[in-house]
Amino acid sequence: MRWVIVGAGAVGGVVGGRLAMAGHDVVLVARGAHLDAIRRDGLAMHSPEGRRTLRLPAVADVAAHDWRAGDVAVLAVKGMDTPDVLRPLAAAAPAATPVLCLQNGVANERAALRLFANVYGVHVVLPATHLAPGVVVAHSAPTPGSLDLGRCPGGLDDTAEALAAGLRAAGFSAEPRADIMRWKYAKLLQNLGNAVQALCGPDADGLDDLDALLRAEATEVLRVAGIDVATPEEDARRRKGLLNIQPVEGTPRGGGSSWQSLARGTGTVEADYLNGEIVLLGRLHGVPTPANELARQLVNQAARDHIAPGAITPSEFRAKLA
Repeated sequence: MRWVIVGAGAVGGVVGGRLAMAGHDVVLVARGAHLDAIRRDGLAMHSPEGRRTLRLPAVADVAAHDWRAGDVAVLAVKGMDTPDVLRPLAAAAPAATPVLCLQNGVANERAALRLFANVYGVHVVLPATHLAPGVVVAHSAPTPGSLDLGRCPGGLDDTAEALAAGLRAAGFSAEPRADIMRWKYAKLLQNLGNAVQALCGPDADGLDDLDALLRAEATEVLRVAGIDVATPEEDARRRKGLLNIQPVEGTPRGGGSSWQSLARGTGTVEADYLNGEIVLLGRLHGVPTPANELARQLVNQAARDHIAPGAITPSEFRAKLA
């Protein structure tokens, strides 16, 4: 099995690096300055356990990789980049290639299923950071996080078992789950606060209240839509004792994925596939979602205008809702 990490940023880079450290065959797909740094200096893996530099093959896009039977395509790009990756992937990779959606949101699996028969969702709990080219940081040790997975839309097979075993060998907690999308919807609820964290900063007073507001809207939308979601109690049991977040020398822990996108000035965030998923379902089922729509609009504008994290306060966000 060869793991092709399509998007070797925070999560993809940590997963690819850990797999390589465990002896797996890994190829990275990256772009821009990050790709240049990996090719020149190797992938720098920082964690509470120390620093490693890994020399791994890296290509600029999926079409540049020599796909063969036994490869696994691990999608680790943001949701807004998934369509642009899937089209060339379908042209280059064998039709039976397993596609592993190592991503936030719930739209990636559906998009992949249009083009590939063997699609696997992953419930990602992995605190990681990517702010500098060529460098990825895992913040928990000795277990960097959990990567439960299962077939989409549901079920398990030998490939799911093999993928989970490979991830466990790389140090992750990984359980095969036949109901993986229930867990991905639960993670979607947890990711709704990414937008306001990026807008207001991770330490802003009142952030928890905004997060609760976004989740309350979403919970009602999912209820009306009849979508089954893993319960908070189930999630708490899964996470119990899982993470041990510790300082990483030279890399203070900032915010989540959207905060990192604003901090790096990438110009885009994945809010359309997080808060926007709730907005879409709300429109389809007649449920108002004003807070999620405002969060989606404001963080997209901040990304387009290259506004740094923490530009507004939670009070200012609430005032815009009035």
